[in-house]
Amino acid sequence: MKFHFTASSHEQAQQRYAEITKRYGQHEMADCDVIIVLGGDGQMLTALRQNLAFGRDIFGMNCGRVGFLMNEYDENNLVERVEQATKARMRPLEMTAVDITGNTHEALAFNEVSLLRQTHAAAHIEIAVNGQIEMEELICDGVILATPQGSTAYNLSAHGPILPIRSKMLALTPISAFRPRRWRGALLPDNVKVSFKVKSPDFRSQSISADNIEYRDIVSATIKQSRKHDVRVLHDPHNSMSHRIIKEQFSA
Repeated sequence: MKFHFTASSHEQAQQRYAEITKRYGQHEMADCDVIIVLGGDGQMLTALRQNLAFGRDIFGMNCGRVGFLMNEYDENNLVERVEQATKARMRPLEMTAVDITGNTHEALAFNEVSLLRQTHAAAHIEIAVNGQIEMEELICDGVILATPQGSTAYNLSAHGPILPIRSKMLALTPISAFRPRRWRGALLPDNVKVSFKVKSPDFRSQSISADNIEYRDIVSATIKQSRKHDVRVLHDPHNSMSHRIIKEQFSA
């Protein structure tokens, strides 16, 4: 089995990268059977985007702190682990945003797209679903649209719901909503298009992030789940993505 290894810049990940490539060899991403990611969730998100052009399975090993998308690090029996791993198919969100100068920005997000205020001024956001305005004005610090795999990340810290990995749902979650004060967000089918319109963008400037890709001074954005991109992430059978998401709901 031919592996392509990629690692974060952290010292521990780089040290393990040197050791594991010496043991198993290193192949180009285009020529490998499986991509092995060493690092944390940030490195995994980068590898997921890089892999879209190649369509290889991805197996991550944690060299960071949380590593929710990762497996435990163990360089022994790597071929057997990969062969026995369970697969979780992940589709990214496609984001298109327009900034205050009229420039258009496009990015993919496997976890979430988040619109956030840039200054002391609260964000005022109009929200539409499939072209229909559902909320004329959300006053808040920001708003998140999360995938099932992303529902346990920033979305969860904003008190959003955890979604089963195979659910065909997206979580729309406000961040520190002021008005409507008791609005907790919405669960949406994954075939909808969600649109955000920034009100008073000159005064209430806002940025948008697709995972770890950020654009500033945004006036509008549309997000939908991709139908042309997907990747397969591998996990050890005893700690599959489905099991992790269930377990997360019982964590303190």
